[in-house]
Amino acid sequence: WVTDHYDGKVGKYRNTGLVRWGYYMDHLLDYVFLCSILLGYAFILPERSRFQLLIMLALFAAYDFSTFLAFAATDKLKISHLKFGPTEFRLALIVINGLLINFGTKHMIGGLKWVNAGAAVGLCVLIYTTQKTIWQIDMESRRQKATSKRELKLDNVHPLEEGSF
Repeated sequence: WVTDHYDGKVGKYRNTGLVRWGYYMDHLLDYVFLCSILLGYAFILPERSRFQLLIMLALFAAYDFSTFLAFAATDKLKISHLKFGPTEFRLALIVINGLLINFGTKHMIGGLKWVNAGAAVGLCVLIYTTQKTIWQIDMESRRQKATSKRELKLDNVHPLEEGSF
């Protein structure tokens, strides 16, 4: 969070902000961060939990992909979903790591499947609402095109043409 916040501030202060490059690198490095966290958990959790970590990586990566595809389709970037965004994710990691330090890995192993189940349900809700929004945008665009085609045809009708009376 600190680097995300201050790299933008420094770029604005120096008037050297590279918006497109910063957008790309910020989100790419967020994915690298996610992978490094899950890789670290893979080292401390028993081997039997690695499949759950792989599922978790796929689910959380799907949130990122959905976000960027939705941005391309709607021109609106929304990085928080279901009131959970990057800041809440980082806070959750702090809490999880604190629990790991205090109680060990025993409870985390059992909790992974529940986290994955919740993430899968949340992803389904996100996909459903996103596709619904994009569908509405497409339908509105179709209505506008149909309206402008009708107006164009009406503008091209000459009042003295045969059959216009």
